[in-house]
Amino acid sequence: MFISLKSSFFFVSLHLYRLYNKLYFKKENFMHRYIKFILSVFVFMCCTLLHAQDTSKAYYNAVPDSYNFWFYRPEEDEGDGVHRPLLIFLHGASLCGRNLANVKRYGPMEALKRGRAIDCYILAPQNPGGSWSPQKIMKLIEWAESRYNVDKDRIYCYGMSLGGYGTLDMCATYPDVIAAGMAMCGGATVKDMSGLSKLPMWIVHGTADTAVPVSASDRVVEAIEKTGDSSRLIYTRMKGVNHGRLARIFYCYQTYDWMFSHSLKDEDRAINRDFEITNQLLNDAYKDLGRNANFASYD
Repeated sequence: MFISLKSSFFFVSLHLYRLYNKLYFKKENFMHRYIKFILSVFVFMCCTLLHAQDTSKAYYNAVPDSYNFWFYRPEEDEGDGVHRPLLIFLHGASLCGRNLANVKRYGPMEALKRGRAIDCYILAPQNPGGSWSPQKIMKLIEWAESRYNVDKDRIYCYGMSLGGYGTLDMCATYPDVIAAGMAMCGGATVKDMSGLSKLPMWIVHGTADTAVPVSASDRVVEAIEKTGDSSRLIYTRMKGVNHGRLARIFYCYQTYDWMFSHSLKDEDRAINRDFEITNQLLNDAYKDLGRNANFASYD
């Protein structure tokens, strides 16, 4: 598989950074901090190089009775023949409208810009207003499958706020299409939520959320538990966490490691429980990215 030189540098340096953190997390001295600083600078330089290449493209009215959208394909996808996962990002209410540029204000498209390596295709539709439609989203998936080397066993969906609602509605409607889903500070509008028990599903909500009360996620979890099978569910109910803070999850590499670890071919569609979302993880969300900043307002 062809991988560009700058991407190779990035992946090697990021791997060393992660490995070093794992080895010396509990026994750090001056030399360890110095080496970590050098690795951080190297990651920063690679991220700066990656920022220059934006392979996303905006599509207007490309799919009848669906949404306008951004589509991202990795730079290495050009002619390498590799089948890649497809990730669907559903934004929150503040990004609704008909200006696709808004969809890049936060989420995976913005994370890519800041240097987060996400080796997959990304569909980032824009909702003009109202609830997300699973049927319209499915049309976008079919569009991508007909044009690119999408690994049909590894299609994922995630979102927050209104996008969290959309994610849960999408996963409930198409559990045999979505390999795993992650819904932050959302809820569900579909009447039949039994499909949510059939796929790996991670629901995250803060108890201090004043925009979408945590009870919205509580009701979804209760509905899944009523099916008699909640073995594929992780519910992270974060004490004292507000609405916007969960947007940091889009920038954590662990988010993508967790999602991409699932496939429709997994035995019994078992969920990966080797990951945790903690306040410390959210604090470190931007640590290995090219630059820190005050991000745009979140839903």
